[in-house]
Amino acid sequence: MNRPFNLRRMAAAGMAAAFSLLLSACLISPGKFDAALDLRRDGRFTYSFKGEIFVLGLSELMKVGQSADESFTPLPCYESDSGEDRACTKEELEQQKADWEQERKADAERRKKDQDMAKALLGGIDASDAKAAEELAARLRRQAGWNSVIYKGNGLYEVDFSIAGRLDHDFQFPTIEKMPQVVPFFALNRRADGSVRLDSPAFTDANQGSTPFGSLAQIIAAERAGKDGKIAEATDPQLPVLDGRFVLTTDGTILANNTDEGPAAVPTGKRLEWTITPREKTGPMALVQLGK
Repeated sequence: MNRPFNLRRMAAAGMAAAFSLLLSACLISPGKFDAALDLRRDGRFTYSFKGEIFVLGLSELMKVGQSADESFTPLPCYESDSGEDRACTKEELEQQKADWEQERKADAERRKKDQDMAKALLGGIDASDAKAAEELAARLRRQAGWNSVIYKGNGLYEVDFSIAGRLDHDFQFPTIEKMPQVVPFFALNRRADGSVRLDSPAFTDANQGSTPFGSLAQIIAAERAGKDGKIAEATDPQLPVLDGRFVLTTDGTILANNTDEGPAAVPTGKRLEWTITPREKTGPMALVQLGK
């Protein structure tokens, strides 16, 4: 009897499933940051974000995937009655190799499809290109508000963003040219009655575990499994650590919010503050009436 699977091939299947999640989910995640929004009754606003933005390292994950099963290694064969190891027959070895070649071809086609999808989601940037990280940084620097964008390596960017204007339209952060699928950290929606709703989609998704970041370490560890079938000790893939603070100040009327303390009086009106960590179940939310 031959068992036509091993831990590394199971891991490869897990990696393929992970890519499907990654390519359909948010590729941009916050790390450590301080953000602030000042919202005036006449619609004027200022917004700032200083801290970390993590772009999920698809190129590194793809390299891990490509390293699996580079050469054919026969799988052990077993006695059907006792389950003890035995020498594989010539026919069994030939079938194993044929199955391996078929799997290898399917894996190559899947990797090519994943790479094409990743490139589309990154607005034409090839994630496997060594210059991809700086290309994305340069794209951000061209956009209004991005005062500083420094690539720190391993998918991590240190950014300084600030912008001011009049909120007669919706606003969200971040927006990245050619990447409309980015889930915003903060979103402001102006209602017909003059009120403004603040939401934080990216934080809510991450805190409730619907993004794939939490499972990547296990996937990578499985993919690095040793040929003897034992899980190799995996290094930390250095995924983003959510640790932020968001402050909203306004002279409008705060109609609703989800802080624990509620609004505090300050010289410029009222102040709301949120501490954002993985322990929180929801991200910042507030509803502010302007123009009254």
